[in-house]
Amino acid sequence: MASQPLSDLKVLDLSRVMAAPFAGQMLSDLGAEVIKVESLGGDDTRTWGTHYFRSANRGKKSIAVNLKDERGQAIVRQLAMQSDIVLENYKVGDLARYGLDYETLSKDNPGLIYLSVTGFGQTGPRSAQAGYDTIIQGMTGIMTLCGEADRPPARAGLPMVDIMSGMVGAVGILAALHERHRSGKGQQIDVSLFDVGMMMLVDAGQDYLDHDNVQSRLGGVNRNFSPGQPFQTSDGWVTLAVATDDQFRRMCAAMDLGELPDDPRFIDNAARVAHRAELSALLAPCFVAGTTQGWEERFNAAKVPLSPIFNIAEAFAEEQSAARNLVWNFGDTMRLIANPLQHMSRTPARPACAPPELGQDAHAVLCDGLHIGQDELDTLIADGVIGRPG
Repeated sequence: MASQPLSDLKVLDLSRVMAAPFAGQMLSDLGAEVIKVESLGGDDTRTWGTHYFRSANRGKKSIAVNLKDERGQAIVRQLAMQSDIVLENYKVGDLARYGLDYETLSKDNPGLIYLSVTGFGQTGPRSAQAGYDTIIQGMTGIMTLCGEADRPPARAGLPMVDIMSGMVGAVGILAALHERHRSGKGQQIDVSLFDVGMMMLVDAGQDYLDHDNVQSRLGGVNRNFSPGQPFQTSDGWVTLAVATDDQFRRMCAAMDLGELPDDPRFIDNAARVAHRAELSALLAPCFVAGTTQGWEERFNAAKVPLSPIFNIAEAFAEEQSAARNLVWNFGDTMRLIANPLQHMSRTPARPACAPPELGQDAHAVLCDGLHIGQDELDTLIADGVIGRPG
């Protein structure tokens, strides 16, 4: 197998929680060496249950450093001088107090690529304001698109803006690396959760820009075509996505509703969207009279998109999950969600190691990497500058 595509890169990860750490995990899975610098108390998410930290920090080495101590600052600066990439999600200006901002570090390491992830970016009237995924979902309009029409705005059930911000950050890093081959220069990448949340409005945002139309929440209903929504069956739920007139005709044939395609209310997609409630009222009694498996078999035979609605356990138990190796095992006790890039044909993503215990790699990073002697390391630990390996 060829070496991984980022195996010659070193990443210094000063970030915590989800967005920037997720970017670091992506880089690690693609072969980069990632050193995670945590506070003496550890990443905030270490106190949120093991699942949150594990979901964004596999493959990393961990050291715990007291950045309020000048000796800790000096150690991190030395690590930055050896690094290709720095990840951070501190409030705007915070790291300048420690001499760990882009302007300072890039003077001695001009090729440094420096990803800054914040709630609202490095500029603008809200740049100093903290921003979490939930806050951003509220401010960008995402919450107004989630939930049932007669219920309050709802948060999407996963930290979608955080995850997408991590992905956007990783793409920016790869673009900056490619450009560095030409210029020899690094750059700062300013990723704002707010910017990313606005980007995630996609067609709903474009509908406003094109037509001044402010879309609102419709529960599980697709706004752009019909029928595209959940239906209850006799033993569960299914969701379908009938996006073309041909699919609608085939769906009706599979449901023994051959007369519906000629009904003027349902003659084309625009008509079906306009008369979505009437169409749903006709389809619902049919679906509830059959089983989930029965409808899946009928629709698959008719080549019309329909699937069962699984809970998380059922999704992991689905045969397709096993076929695609979507769980990576670490020993007998730890399972992690796989990286989708594991299916690259020559240089697939793969995990370097399990998520680290707090500070576990102090000796390897500091003694082997920075040539700090064991006696000096012991002194730094005793003085509360470096966390004791757990």
